Amino acid sequence: MNGAVLLALSCVLFYLAYHVYGRLVERVFGVDLARPTPAHTLRDGVDYVPTHPAILFGHHFASIAGAGPIVGPVLAAQFGWAAVALWIVLGCILIGSVHDLAAMFLSIRHQGRSIGTVIESLMGYWGRMLFLFFCWFTLVLVVAEFLRIVAVTFVEIPAVATASLLFIGLAVVFGRLVYRGGLSILTGSLIFVPLTFACVYAGTLLPLDLVKLLGCDVATARQLWTVVLLAYCFAASVLPVWLLLQPRDYLNSYLLYAMMALGFIGIFVARPALNLDAFTGWHAVSPLSGRSDPLIPLLFVTVACGACSGFHALVASGTTAKQVDSERHLRPVAYGGMLIEGALAIIALIAVGVMSQAEYAAALKTQGAVKLFAGGIASFTDKLGLPHSAGIVFISLALAAFLMTTLDTATRLARFTWQELFLPREQPEDAPPVAAPVSSSFRALISNRYVATLVAVAAAGWLLLGGGAKSLWPVFASSNQLLAALTLLGCSLWLLRHKRPLALTLLPMLFMMATSGAAITTLFLRNLRVWQSDGFRAGGVMTLTTGILIIMSVALVAMGAVSIRQTVKQPVKGH
Repeated sequence: MNGAVLLALSCVLFYLAYHVYGRLVERVFGVDLARPTPAHTLRDGVDYVPTHPAILFGHHFASIAGAGPIVGPVLAAQFGWAAVALWIVLGCILIGSVHDLAAMFLSIRHQGRSIGTVIESLMGYWGRMLFLFFCWFTLVLVVAEFLRIVAVTFVEIPAVATASLLFIGLAVVFGRLVYRGGLSILTGSLIFVPLTFACVYAGTLLPLDLVKLLGCDVATARQLWTVVLLAYCFAASVLPVWLLLQPRDYLNSYLLYAMMALGFIGIFVARPALNLDAFTGWHAVSPLSGRSDPLIPLLFVTVACGACSGFHALVASGTTAKQVDSERHLRPVAYGGMLIEGALAIIALIAVGVMSQAEYAAALKTQGAVKLFAGGIASFTDKLGLPHSAGIVFISLALAAFLMTTLDTATRLARFTWQELFLPREQPEDAPPVAAPVSSSFRALISNRYVATLVAVAAAGWLLLGGGAKSLWPVFASSNQLLAALTLLGCSLWLLRHKRPLALTLLPMLFMMATSGAAITTLFLRNLRVWQSDGFRAGGVMTLTTGILIIMSVALVAMGAVSIRQTVKQPVKGH
């Protein structure tokens, strides 16, 4: 198989899905183009801000993409390129894109709150609390791990640190000029997008190397960057979304577009042959761990964001839903954004698919997934006349920018989730109007956006200090997919209550619940054996973590089953 043929075929299927299946999903959920969105009805200039769809797409896509659709397919390539490509295409079209649009739609219909609020209306107060705790726990893990990765990257590639800091300053200026200075989005883009690429070049000229500047060792430099990044996460979470988060994501999205364009054009010019095995069997030996991994269920959770991701529901129903100007933008932003992420996942697969199975296994152990991807794309851009080393530097810098984007978005989402944990019980839809309960001083304090952010940042910092984040990361892929399954469960309950067709979300929910549940159970049993043989420090933390996730998931599924039974007996009239 030729890589260009695989990419072209995938893109054609994605295009058809957007115009056919995407419209079907809109009709099933009842997208209303004339209905005012929370960005208008609850506009506050901080979180709820009506946003131009181009800027909103940049924010949403930059937030959900990150390194996930690159790392996942590269790691999953051990199962063969055909198996991975098939799951990416089918998963994106039938599950991931539906999941993202449904989560964003339900959030908009619930005042822009997270999918947890929808869960409360369907499974009760304790269902909401359990689901939100599951989300918050996952987000803290994301923040901690991405903090670690970014700090390490800043030390190893100081040019990335310079470019990232320049991006932040540039975004603040762009946001203030566009939203407060009267600068049009088009004019601002024409000025600031080239400046964004200039920041990448400036980083290579003036690398911010703390080891040399301060005369410290590598470990100290990492700790210093960790503190700086923790402060940045706090600021990005509490500042108005239009001032930093939104413009930074919008400008950074052009870096990802450029990186994707280079990969896309490079693949069609180079027309690389896929030398990786198409299918390696129902079990494959992991190059990193040396263990024999079963294709089912580990293929699906390893690809993760490249096909479906629960983290997307948190973004869609967290920051993005509060900025949607019209429901007409749901399909291009949510469904279309996931399809483009699927195209990026296919590009990542082709980048390593040009190797033989032996070359892939050896390179993955020595270089890691991100460097392997950068080297593969740079080999394609060689055909365009671009220097190989320059291609690797640009791609690495672009990926680092999106690590930061995922980092600040996850922190803000952790803040939202914490605040919703302390919201009062939601009144039933058929309950008579009552006066809003007065929040206690404790509730007001603990749910304050500064306190909520501080709790999340402190928890992530504590995990980094104790080294827990690194040992907990292997369970994230499974918990991420499990979160997607639970979100699809909530969407299915909503459709059932509103007497609408269930198949669009119910069948994907059953599939995701089965695969992610089997994967996290596999991880639990593996780490339990390690704990028993090598002690608590070797496997205890991951055993307890996966055990807690399993218990919460089973409880939520049980609540969902009860809700389905009650709904079938006495359906609730929808709004």
